Amino acid sequence: MDLNQHNIEIQQNLDFWQKKPKLQEIYRGFYRLIAAQLNRAVEGKIVELGSGIGNVKMMIPDAICSDLFPNPWIDQVENAYQLSFPDCSISNLILFDVFHHLEHPGDALAEFKRVLQPSGRVIIFDPYISLTGLLVYGMFHHEPVALNKKINWFAPEDFNPWKSNYYAAQGNATRVFFSKKYSHYLNEFDILSSKRISAIAYIASGGYSKPQVLPDRLFGLIEKMETVFDFSPYLFATRTIIVLARKKY
Repeated sequence: MDLNQHNIEIQQNLDFWQKKPKLQEIYRGFYRLIAAQLNRAVEGKIVELGSGIGNVKMMIPDAICSDLFPNPWIDQVENAYQLSFPDCSISNLILFDVFHHLEHPGDALAEFKRVLQPSGRVIIFDPYISLTGLLVYGMFHHEPVALNKKINWFAPEDFNPWKSNYYAAQGNATRVFFSKKYSHYLNEFDILSSKRISAIAYIASGGYSKPQVLPDRLFGLIEKMETVFDFSPYLFATRTIIVLARKKY
């Protein structure tokens, strides 16, 4: 499966998005969480990698939308492993459902460090694999969870980021940021926060490709229940937001 699979999914997601107003509302909430983590005190551009259909501009209109493929809503084509931005030119990098597509996260993080200002941030919003997350993503999502698959932190010397295969491992953010196994790889960044959220309303919406399982009138109740579910992230969390800051030295 090659990288074109990403673009096929983008086009499909746009069609689903236009038919699902409840999903649009839930995504606004997600992007509100991301917007609250931006470091606006640092000079530089705000860039989203892997922007998909460009939803980020709902809440962060000054963000630069980028992806591997040109589309009308994309500001510029970028590859996480080989960014076109000069050194120290970015204040905030946003990765919404992108981290689990990085086959070699070490190379991507090195590139993020290069383009970020000191104290600039990487804001990662990705699946979290709790018991509920394992059930939902393992049974109802086409991408593998891959909790036991080796993470190849660095790419081989002949790696070409523009010709690499489609990669997905939904468990990677959980494994990298919520265990000590990979902590020594992250020493160029401070982990400012690592929050897990249940996001049960998102699950009930069916996401992009699955049917909504509850009528709109019940979502208010589900959102109230989420405040309780959030107290037991190992049981109920299905999403995580990670905030990294480039160290000043």
